[in-house]
Amino acid sequence: MQTPDRVRIDKWLWAVRLYRSRSLATEACHAGHVKIGGNNVKPSRDVRVGETIIALTGRIHRTIRVLSLLEQRVGAKLVPQFLEDLTPAEEYARAREEYQPPLLVYPKGWGRPTKKQRRQIEGVQGE
Repeated sequence: MQTPDRVRIDKWLWAVRLYRSRSLATEACHAGHVKIGGNNVKPSRDVRVGETIIALTGRIHRTIRVLSLLEQRVGAKLVPQFLEDLTPAEEYARAREEYQPPLLVYPKGWGRPTKKQRRQIEGVQGE
């Protein structure tokens, strides 16, 4: 695989699987969720090897270092060749603590709940 000379940051973030689509990576850049050196970056900014990027992905502020450039999306097993994850373990622990699974799961395949079932569900979740 040949490494390119320059890659846009939105394309790189998508290629290393930090965002599910390139448009989501672009939106994150526009919203100020991607920072290099403490400064917000535009999606057209070029990424350089060795830079540290802080990106908000979901509820986690991911801190990563660029090891290599790429333009095409790669498999999840190949991602560690292109980035080094510097995110503190506390950040992942905080995200796990904040996650609250639904109180009641309506089984798939049961169809639409009746009015009586819906009121029972709302009664359990409303408490």
